[in-house]
Amino acid sequence: MLYAVLSGFVLAILAPWIFQAAKEKTGWFLAILPASLAVYFSTFLADVRELNLEEIYTGLDLRAVAGEGGFAWADHADKVAALRDQLVQHEYAWIPSLDVSLTMHLDGLSLLFALLITCIGTFILIYGGGYLKGDRDIPRFYVFLLAFLASMLGLVLSDNLIAMFVFWELTSITSFMLIGYYHDNEKYRKCAHQSMMVTVGGGLAMFAGLILLAMITGSYSLTEILAIGYNNPEAITEHPLYVPMLILILAGCFTKSAQVPFHFWLPNAMAGPTPVSAFLHSATMVKAGVYLMARLQPALNDGYIWMIVLPVVGAITMFTGMYFALRSGGYKQVLAYSTIMALGVLTMLVGIGTEYAMKAFAVFLLAHAMYKATLFMVAGIVDHETGTKDLTVLRGLRTKMPVTFYAAILAALSLGGFIPFFGFVGKELMFGAVLDANYVSAFVVALAMATAIMGVAVAFILGLRPFLGELNETPKAPHEAPLSMLLGPVVLSTMGLVTFFALSLVDEGILQSVITAVYGVGAPGDFEIQWWHGFTDPALIMSVVSIILGVVVYLKWDQIREWMNKLEPVYDHGPEWVYNKAMYRGLPLVANRQTRFIQNGYLRNYIITILMTLVVFVGYAFVTRYMAEDPSFAFTLDIEFYHVLVVGVMLGAALFAATTPSRLGAVASTGVVGFTVALIYILFSAPDLGITQMLVETLTVILLVLVLFRLPEFVTLSSRGERIRDIIVALLVGALITVLLLVTGQYEFHDPNIYGGASISQGHIDGSVPLAHGRNIVNVILVDYRTLDTLGEIFVLALAAMGVYAMVKFRATDDEEVEL
Repeated sequence: MLYAVLSGFVLAILAPWIFQAAKEKTGWFLAILPASLAVYFSTFLADVRELNLEEIYTGLDLRAVAGEGGFAWADHADKVAALRDQLVQHEYAWIPSLDVSLTMHLDGLSLLFALLITCIGTFILIYGGGYLKGDRDIPRFYVFLLAFLASMLGLVLSDNLIAMFVFWELTSITSFMLIGYYHDNEKYRKCAHQSMMVTVGGGLAMFAGLILLAMITGSYSLTEILAIGYNNPEAITEHPLYVPMLILILAGCFTKSAQVPFHFWLPNAMAGPTPVSAFLHSATMVKAGVYLMARLQPALNDGYIWMIVLPVVGAITMFTGMYFALRSGGYKQVLAYSTIMALGVLTMLVGIGTEYAMKAFAVFLLAHAMYKATLFMVAGIVDHETGTKDLTVLRGLRTKMPVTFYAAILAALSLGGFIPFFGFVGKELMFGAVLDANYVSAFVVALAMATAIMGVAVAFILGLRPFLGELNETPKAPHEAPLSMLLGPVVLSTMGLVTFFALSLVDEGILQSVITAVYGVGAPGDFEIQWWHGFTDPALIMSVVSIILGVVVYLKWDQIREWMNKLEPVYDHGPEWVYNKAMYRGLPLVANRQTRFIQNGYLRNYIITILMTLVVFVGYAFVTRYMAEDPSFAFTLDIEFYHVLVVGVMLGAALFAATTPSRLGAVASTGVVGFTVALIYILFSAPDLGITQMLVETLTVILLVLVLFRLPEFVTLSSRGERIRDIIVALLVGALITVLLLVTGQYEFHDPNIYGGASISQGHIDGSVPLAHGRNIVNVILVDYRTLDTLGEIFVLALAAMGVYAMVKFRATDDEEVEL
């Protein structure tokens, strides 16, 4: 299964060469891969249908596994392996040391998404070849579309949280390239940039949330996390990190799935070509956030935050999307806002979390994918063949584009929830779910009813208005689209009708498996979906009322839209206005000020910042951890009088170097410091180090003298206050390093895995001859034990030597001044 995901990336690399050979037929050839993958994934339908997730997960009693230190997965490896074998189809250890693996997790939810991605992707590749025929950049379109398709498959099939996040971000990057396809247009580039900034920003927050989730559960595996959700959900929902974890994960889901207040990027993403919009906004990118919420629902739905925030945010998003769809005049803009509506519905249903809501979720997810992909492709056909997508202008296209009209009306009726279309089943179940909601029921019912009324009007605006009436003049003479552009809309719209009559087959084939995976309780066969519950069914009554009122709204659309547009000043100061202010004004302002403050061009300020950061953080850790554990600690010092004498000479020389106005005097006193260090080495029985120190110090002094005697005397460039500040910083750093060295010298560290458990210092001595074949311990440490560190020092010395050589060779002309 991993190869199925990776095959999309391989084909994306080969796409430009395939285009060179196949030209206009490239889309048909490339569509073979997703079509083959759809067939491949369909072979798992029977296996997924037989999965009893509740039985599988409860087979591992995690209440016995959980302890104060977390979940002891290693102590129950046999049970975990048996559990994973029933769900995981392929596992490849990508980065074992970090517990990151490319593991494929397959159940009803991931399988449905995989089928939608590959089936709709097949039609989009064919459709894109016709839509972009003759475009110079069409090979680039194929590359990024295939890479996006593969990324989406990786996202919905990944069992490992980190791997899933990698694919998540790949969808953001590839969608950015697709939305910005017309990169010559500055406005379109800005729209692509906006979509990427919002989704990637949310993705980073989600990444932090996923890490917290792994910290809570002790695992990066979704299989193991969901097992906890089935057996011991309070271990997650009652954990102190639950709230921040949930907020961060929802931030990523809400931004990706365009929930209020992050919804504004999605309509602007219509800047991409229509095939991109049809694929990204029907069943793939924008549903990634919905997928993750549904995937984690069994593990996180016991918390009140989940059960209140998701229904409320989803309901507000649902209403907002359809409201703005009703006031928009562009074909793709109306579709974009209606997509926001659908995403809000799905989020709301996941949050409600009841059995009825999960049924509605599964049906609505499938129905929306079919009718929304169709309507986007219809919008592209209309624009492509008439030269405009303005719904206020388009009329009478039925006679010129009959096949397009067929696809449009079927998809629109499914969107409006008319019988006998699959969208009707989703709408009925959605009404039943909000009526059965445990929390904020009245609120979500009111918004659901208002949304349904506007949804009927929008369905007629999309499916009827452009095709009925007298033919209006358009920039291009209307005509029917080629087969490549009609195939997808006709098949998908027809499926919206067929699935209604074959509801029992679809239900048993995939939907019950989806419900089981999302609901977290029960087994396939427990969730039979029925569309008819009698004439007195409240959901049916709400549906009929919404259709009647929706027709009225459609008939009065021009007047209603004119009234709604009077509130334009209010719309202009919404979330997008805040984003633009923050991104294009606030961010540059903050960046400019922090750059002026932090990166001010003064090396001494950089050094002070680094040193004070060291003092604050290391000093804080020392006081709160070391001293708190042992408040009565003391240093054991064996001091002789000559130690004091040597250190006194060193301190005097250092003080003289810091205060003398003579460069030569400063160099000489610095040399004295170096020679006293060599003397300390000798006093502590390290004559080889002392000799090395003396040679290096002598060479350094000579080089410095050669350079510095050419420069003028010191000039006072700092104020008295700055010098006092520098003295304080120097004393703090010196005191900290001294204390740390004294404390370190009190301990011997032992590693039982090396040197037979001996101390590190003794281990170096014992391993000098057998491991490094050297008897000089110091040399062995420098050349063998610390090889890379020594190599780095050599590079530093080489760079310093080049700098010194450049300064020695420098000759100032008579007209030049040496700058200090």
